Amino acid sequence: MHGVAITELIEKFQLKNITPDIDAGKIVLTHPEVNRPALQLAGFFDHFDNERVQIIGNVEQAYISAMAHEMKVKRYEQLVSSKIPCVLFSRGITPDEELITVCNYYGVPCLVSEKSTSDLMAEVIRWLNVKLAPMISIHGVLVDVFGEGVLIMGESGIGKSEAALELIKRGHRLVTDDVVEIRKVSDDTLVGSAPDITKHLIELRGVGIIDVKALFGVESVKDSQQIDMVIKLEEWDKDKEYDRLGLEDQYTEFLGNKVVCHSIPIRPGRNLAVITETAAVNYRQKKMGYNAAQELYRRVQANFAHTD
Repeated sequence: MHGVAITELIEKFQLKNITPDIDAGKIVLTHPEVNRPALQLAGFFDHFDNERVQIIGNVEQAYISAMAHEMKVKRYEQLVSSKIPCVLFSRGITPDEELITVCNYYGVPCLVSEKSTSDLMAEVIRWLNVKLAPMISIHGVLVDVFGEGVLIMGESGIGKSEAALELIKRGHRLVTDDVVEIRKVSDDTLVGSAPDITKHLIELRGVGIIDVKALFGVESVKDSQQIDMVIKLEEWDKDKEYDRLGLEDQYTEFLGNKVVCHSIPIRPGRNLAVITETAAVNYRQKKMGYNAAQELYRRVQANFAHTD
C-alpha cells in the first residue's frame, strides 16, 4: 500500500507542529483509521493499533492531568516508543513538556489541531481513506457534466480532449485530461483526479498545451470527481452492430467496481459534447427511475396488445 507523509497531514489540516526538529516528511501513514489511546494511557497495550494516528482529546487529557508525574512519564514512554506515526491533540490542547521531550527522543511528531475531537477524527479518516485507496492510472479525460462524472476514453487522437474543451465552453468542468488517477474509496465508489503535473491542463493537437483554469476561470475546473459513467469513443465501423435502444446497460470495470459504459461511434458531423451531455442527463434520469428505452418498449407492447 502507498503511504501519506505526515507533512501532507500537517498541510491539509493546518496543524501546529510542536516538534519541528523531527523530519515529518520521512514518516508515512499507511492506515486510514485513527485511534484514541485512552486504554493505552491506562496501561493496556494488548491489540494496540500503533500504526494509526493517535488522537488525544479532552477526555484523554483530563485523565493525563489526574495522573502522578512518574506514572504519566511511564505511559508516555510506552505509548510513544511503540512506533506510532504521530500524536495529534484536538481542541487546541497544549501538550505538556514531558510528552514533547519523549516525542523528540523517539522521533514522533507531536501535532495540535483547533478542531473538535469528533470533527477531527471524521475528517482525517475521510481524507486518509481517499489518499490511501487502491489507485490506478488510465488514459482518458474526466469531466463533470451536470454533476455526473463522465470518463471519456478512446484511442489517442480520436478527439477526447476536443470533446472535453467543447464541454468546458458549454459550462461543464474539467477534472483531468490525458491521465486519470482512479481511486477505489469504497465498493461502490470510484473517484478520479489529475496528477499534479497535468492538473487543469489540456493538450490540443496543433495548438499545444492550454491552461483551462487560466483561460476559462476557476469555475471551469474541479480537483476530483466520482466516476459515474464511461463513454468510449471509437472509429465508426459500418459492419458493427451498435446499441440503438439501450434497454440493457453495458458496463466496464475498474479496481473491481462496475461502471455504466457507452460505446460512441465517431464519424463527421456528430457533436460529441451534445451526445455526452445527453448521456449524462439520461443516466441521471435512469437513477431517478425513468428509462426511455423501457418506456418505448412498453408503448410498443401496448400497441401490439391494442391491435390484437
